[in-house]
Amino acid sequence: MNLSDFKAEPLWLTVIRLLRWDKPAGRLILMIPALWGLFAAAKGLPPLTLVGVIVLGTLATSATGCVINDLWDRDIDPQVERTRNRPLANRAISIQIGLIIALIALVCAAVLAFYLNRLSFWLCVAAVPIIVVYPLAKRFFPIPQLVLSLAWGFAVLISWSAVTADLTPAAWCLWGAVVFWTLGFDTVYALSDREDDLKVGINSSAIFFGDRTAAAVGVFFALTTGLLAYFAVLSGLSWPFWIGLALSAIAWSRQYSRLLEPDLPRPVYNAIFANNVWIGFLILGSIILGSIY
Repeated sequence: MNLSDFKAEPLWLTVIRLLRWDKPAGRLILMIPALWGLFAAAKGLPPLTLVGVIVLGTLATSATGCVINDLWDRDIDPQVERTRNRPLANRAISIQIGLIIALIALVCAAVLAFYLNRLSFWLCVAAVPIIVVYPLAKRFFPIPQLVLSLAWGFAVLISWSAVTADLTPAAWCLWGAVVFWTLGFDTVYALSDREDDLKVGINSSAIFFGDRTAAAVGVFFALTTGLLAYFAVLSGLSWPFWIGLALSAIAWSRQYSRLLEPDLPRPVYNAIFANNVWIGFLILGSIILGSIY
């Protein structure tokens, strides 16, 4: 697809690309931690209405974050191969329309937040500044993926507290696992942009860790595994969870081994990122079965 193709497409399709709904992996990988927290706090059986609110809330929040990110980066994205055809980067959508869409998505998220209890609601409010600031972090903070990881962590805290109205040590343990997991897979994702980011002059964890990036990702995934194991002990999860965790650890180990190979093509990094979606669902299923049985 070239620039003229994007300008000729229907507005609704351009909006879908703006919200990244044409790339579900990124939407699902935010929804998964929220579902981890929800099903873990509810011992595997949360109310269906609350599941719906959390799912829709993550979609609305993700949409808001994508548009805000593209508004901040509309002059940077054209210089990066992966992002140059985003609607705001190629001027397929104006800044005004982008702002309107971001506001609509934010209002939808806010309406859903009012369904939650007081603690969950204020956690939603606390997450907003991090979502807004994250796109700016790459301009001045050496590891902007850490900011994204903290934003991702709110998904666990919000969904957990939506069930229990408090945050237990197990909830914070699961939060830590999500932070390190996100650091791992998003650092891998940043590897595909490293050359472009260096040219543009913006930061990423892949640039910060340099030749030690594979080792850093390995450490992040190891910490994720350890924290998930401790979370399982605190929560009293049964054997199905441990099987799922073992399979996840094997998958993360294989990803680490692949990163040690020299001169990997960019699609490999994207494939590793997408593979973490399936690992996330494996952990989710393990939490549910480990809570019930």
